[in-house]
Amino acid sequence: MQLTLLRRPPWPLPALFAWLLAWALFATLAVAGLPAAAAFVLAALAGGMVAALAHGGWRRTLAAAGFPVSALALGALPALPAWSWLVAALPLLLAYPLRAWRDAPFFPTPAAALAGLDQHITLAPGALLLDAGCGLGHGLQALRRVWPQARLQGLEFSRPLAWLAARRCRDAEITRGDMWAARWAGVDLVYLFQRPESMARAGAKADAEMAPGSWLVSLEFEVPGRRPVARLGAEGQRPVWVYRVGRAAPASTVAATRR
Repeated sequence: MQLTLLRRPPWPLPALFAWLLAWALFATLAVAGLPAAAAFVLAALAGGMVAALAHGGWRRTLAAAGFPVSALALGALPALPAWSWLVAALPLLLAYPLRAWRDAPFFPTPAAALAGLDQHITLAPGALLLDAGCGLGHGLQALRRVWPQARLQGLEFSRPLAWLAARRCRDAEITRGDMWAARWAGVDLVYLFQRPESMARAGAKADAEMAPGSWLVSLEFEVPGRRPVARLGAEGQRPVWVYRVGRAAPASTVAATRR
């Protein structure tokens, strides 16, 4: 009988599992009479083991840190009930809904992440650029630095983040909506900073809705099974993957730019 490895559970399930397991173990050990320090260490280790299931270093760190940080905060404020750490998470859940966690990372686009992109992509003045999942607008600002004369649109599922992005990026049109439900037709370039698990879907959506010859740009994560036109980024920085919609790049023409 052939054995197969279990796939990593989708984000944010590893974080939720790690936090719940750690707190449940901590409470059980405390009821059993184990000293609080020992219960804390064992619970943190158990949570860290589950956190290892998360894909990516920052996600593993976030999943592993949830229990220790909340436990230490509660220790500093012993008058609070044991469930009060959940209340602190409510503003984050309201600003960044669970559904959005499954698509996008927490980290914003670095200011200079897209520098040099215009060396590989030629766009006419007034070209339409879409940041699908724009968050607070950092990607839109990075696009503006590269193409000052472009028309910018941002699409963000979180209503509070879309509201804030509209005030941070007044030269862009910000819409609150689902990037997967919205059509990308008529857009000259779509920029993404999503999660690796969603990139195949993004590539398929671009092929289905965007005109041949338009552009798909992804920060950090590749479109699986597709050869990029270019890869930007210095060693130790997040790579930028450049794809031409409807056109495959031969192996001999793929360019790599190091900044």
